Amino acid sequence: MFNHEFDNLRKEIMCLLASVIMFVVISDIKIKSDSVDDFKKWFSESNKIVSKFDGFVNRRLLETSDGKHRVLVEFENLDKFSQMHKSPEHEKLHSTAATFMEKLPEPRFFTVVSQ
Repeated sequence: MFNHEFDNLRKEIMCLLASVIMFVVISDIKIKSDSVDDFKKWFSESNKIVSKFDGFVNRRLLETSDGKHRVLVEFENLDKFSQMHKSPEHEKLHSTAATFMEKLPEPRFFTVVSQ
């Protein structure tokens, strides 16, 4: 019984998230080999700032088994993402992030079209 109720709750949560998440940015990043641990710590701390922006849904750092990294950012829509992206807070975060990287990220922009 408990597992069934949990599955139903999980499905409801996923449906709610699907109705919110509309704009996604995926960036492959190349972190300097001697900066990976520091970048991971900084990334977690920087989420405290980014998460305060209107329309923010989620921001995650992904890592493959061979050590490659990708950043996944989710916002309610392009306008709210753009407002965050143009802010002084983001400018500061972006310039700090660049110090950990071998080259600047190459973002790709997506709109969720089906769930």
